[in-house]
Amino acid sequence: MSLLPAHSARAVRFAITVTDRYLAVFQAFVERGWTPVKVFTSEVDHRLHHHGAVLEYAQRLKVPVQISRLSDADLAELAKLGCEALIVASYRWRIGEWREHLGYAVNFHPSPLPHGRGPYPAPAAILERAARWGVSCHKLAQQFDRGDVLRTLDFPVSADEDHDSLDLKIQLASARLAGEVAGRFRELWDGATPQGDGSYYPMWSDADRTLQFSENVESILRRLRAFGPIECIAQLRGLRLFVRRAVGWTELHRFAPGTVVYANSLAMVIAAADGYIGLTEWSLLAPDAVTGTHRR
Repeated sequence: MSLLPAHSARAVRFAITVTDRYLAVFQAFVERGWTPVKVFTSEVDHRLHHHGAVLEYAQRLKVPVQISRLSDADLAELAKLGCEALIVASYRWRIGEWREHLGYAVNFHPSPLPHGRGPYPAPAAILERAARWGVSCHKLAQQFDRGDVLRTLDFPVSADEDHDSLDLKIQLASARLAGEVAGRFRELWDGATPQGDGSYYPMWSDADRTLQFSENVESILRRLRAFGPIECIAQLRGLRLFVRRAVGWTELHRFAPGTVVYANSLAMVIAAADGYIGLTEWSLLAPDAVTGTHRR
């Protein structure tokens, strides 16, 4: 297969895996003259992941969409369609051995690699008080998030960052990165840098999301900000509550941590180590399962 030009002076034929949160990545490649031949998406949770906008955009471009898993047979079919590159931007399944069929494959990852490998590393940026975070584009490798890095863009993380603000920063940075990668693909591909030692975050567990009222107010609120719409868990009075929003403040008191000191309608005030946490939006119903964007 012929190599791509250093600058995309001709229409590069590509396929993409994508959900709505990374639609701007898809658009960036199209806007820089790349020609989509097929779109792959997956079933979504309709909480963090949606695909309605992707389906609409693909329909306007008259590009076929597949919701089932991208198989080896699909990779072979892409080759027959003259597809040169596969762009992975949010996908729940592992991609097979693409090198037998395509010339190029890259993945857009929501962390500054090699730091933050894993299916959904964003909460860790808040939990660990990261001063900066970022997004990366790397060659697709069989080892998750280990391929040579074409380019990374980073940005500051504020002291009061929450899940939603960080997620939007990731989406905006991914769009900027996609535009740069699409415009300088051959140059960035040839100059990709092998990754060194890094960090890996497995998909978070219920224990990671559980609020510990023996901690101080700042730590509890940070955990709530980190998970946001994913929701944290509070164990109170024998009940398991799924908490979406809460407030908190420091104040001297003599209550044991975890004591419900006040309740009014659905609002509850809980004693923490150095103050109070007010649960303002919660449910007894568990949210639908949220999946990461990793290739499985």
